[in-house]
Amino acid sequence: MDHRAQICQPRRKQRAGFTLVELLVVIAIIGVLVAMLLPAVQAAREAARRTQCANQLRQIGVAMQNYESGQRSLPSGYISQFDAAGNDTGPGWGWAALLLPQMEETSLHGQLSFGRGLEDPANAAVRVRQVTVYLCPSDFVGATWTAYKEAGLVDPVYKICDIASANYVGMFGVGEPGIDGNGLFFRNSHVRLREITDGTSHTIAVGERGHLLGEATWVGSVTGAKLAPGPDDLDGIGTSEVEHGSTMVLGQSGEGISPGDPQGETDMFYSQHPGGVNFVFADSHIALLTPDVDAKVFEALSTRARGETISGEF
Repeated sequence: MDHRAQICQPRRKQRAGFTLVELLVVIAIIGVLVAMLLPAVQAAREAARRTQCANQLRQIGVAMQNYESGQRSLPSGYISQFDAAGNDTGPGWGWAALLLPQMEETSLHGQLSFGRGLEDPANAAVRVRQVTVYLCPSDFVGATWTAYKEAGLVDPVYKICDIASANYVGMFGVGEPGIDGNGLFFRNSHVRLREITDGTSHTIAVGERGHLLGEATWVGSVTGAKLAPGPDDLDGIGTSEVEHGSTMVLGQSGEGISPGDPQGETDMFYSQHPGGVNFVFADSHIALLTPDVDAKVFEALSTRARGETISGEF
């Protein structure tokens, strides 16, 4: 055998590779990086959603000013006739339905039978239509919810109708929403901007309501209905009180509770934003109010002509 030929043969190089331990270390590092990055990504997405929500409220504010310019008053909180005892008899259409043309929803507005109650079969198709600009992107609410009769439980026997979900309600002021409020919106209200003597920059027009606290709709106040608490009584958000049907489109600031407080009542303001609740003011500027806002200050911001002195910017 030729030893020289054997010596001259090149040695094969061994292929380098990861050991199982090295592979597990790499996977662990990637997992840690993803875990560190995920909260930042989620925070960025929520910041974008909150900005979108604020932009929608600003659009509502501008639309209200345009409405007031053409109609010489802001839209009514909701429109309803009433009996001798003061009880609503309908039709119940709310401020957001009246504002549809100014929100570039003229076609939908034209399909509403305003002369009939919103629960009338003639309005069955349109009252469940979602209007994206009235939905907060941070609140993952169902497309519709059910309005039940005032004296009834949540039972099919007491069902009145299904209506479209929304996340924005008009400011009634201090006290339980309904007939006559000291805010900008109440039954058959026709408030003019010049009547806001507390100042348009210090008077809330519309704010958020997350569905975990209580439902809302753009359609209006379903006549003879009550607004029940949010969908989950065990989530620690909201109280068990049932409210007047007008709170489907209106919210209040009273009872010493600040916006975003998880112990707020169904007819108050709440959001899924971690920092607070977005509001649009009568001059169309936006402010994020936190649960730390003094309840008395919040009440002052909710009224149009009580003459309170408010320091600072909101």
